[in-house]
Formats: sequence, C-alpha cells, structure tokens
Amino acid sequence: MLRRAQRFGKVRRGRAERTLTRMTHAAPTAAPRESGDGHSTCIFCRIASGAVAASIVFEDELTMAFLDLRQFHPGHVLVIPRRHVSDIRSVDEDTAAAVMRIVVRIARAVDHAFPSDGLSVWHSAGEGANQEVPHLHVHVHPRHVGDDVLAVYPAPPDHPPRETLDDWAERLRNAL
Repeated sequence: MLRRAQRFGKVRRGRAERTLTRMTHAAPTAAPRESGDGHSTCIFCRIASGAVAASIVFEDELTMAFLDLRQFHPGHVLVIPRRHVSDIRSVDEDTAAAVMRIVVRIARAVDHAFPSDGLSVWHSAGEGANQEVPHLHVHVHPRHVGDDVLAVYPAPPDHPPRETLDDWAERLRNAL
C-alpha cells in the first residue's frame, strides 16, 4: 500500500495527506535521520533529510523549497537552508546568498504559476516577530488587492524627524 501511494505521489499519515512532487525522499515511516547539526526534532530539518514528506518545489545541496501546509492563496512556498540555522541573524553569508537566489527563482515561478496582484516575501526572526518554526525560512506568498494578509502596522507609524533617522542610521553603520 505504501509503495502504491508513493508511486502516485501521495502518502497518508494520520489525518494529514501530503503530496510529494519528487519521490527521492525516505518514506515517512522511516526513522528520522538526524541532520548534521543534531536537530532531529526540527520539522524543517526532518523535511530536508527526507524523514518527513513535503510537496517539494525545488532542492539543491544548500536549499530546499516546498509548499507551506497553510495555503491562504495557492502557491505559498517556503524556502529554507538544508542546514539548521535558527534565523537570519545567525546565517552565514554564503547560505544566505544561496537562499535568496532560490527565493528569487521561486518568486518568479509563483508569479507565473499563480497569477496574482503581487507577492509578499518575508522572514520572521525570533519570538518577537512571531517566528513559528525556529529554522530560517522565507515565505513567498501570492497576494491579491484587499486580502489583508500581513497587515504590517496595527496603527499608523510615527515619522521621526530626519535628525533621529540620521542618528539611527549611524548606529546601524557602526554595528556593521
């Protein structure tokens, strides 16, 4: 039964059903392989290792892109580094560049496959930004005018005076 399901691209697991677009990953019943960084409990590490099924759009040595299980609009894709990195604050520049190269390719593919009024591309870093999975991931999400996905500000933001902005810019330059 499992082989038949794999052959047709679907694997049932409890209530969830995930469609595999590539059949190169381990069957979901296989024991999870620990990623090289010891993150066998991280769901994205488990997807990257093939221990958990996902609808994979793209993968290479450094990155992977797959459909988010939650599809507010069809075509919502997540792009991750294969190696466990908690968020953008701890990623090395080579991995970050690899992820962003794939984000660009995925954004173009989403735009082509799921025509929309625009795209949102985002990464939430840490608890204060409501990061739900502590593994760096970038969302590529098709958008439609008036959908109210990701309303950025709960109230109109302040517009600090230029002197304040210049001070903040200097603080950031010094942090680089």
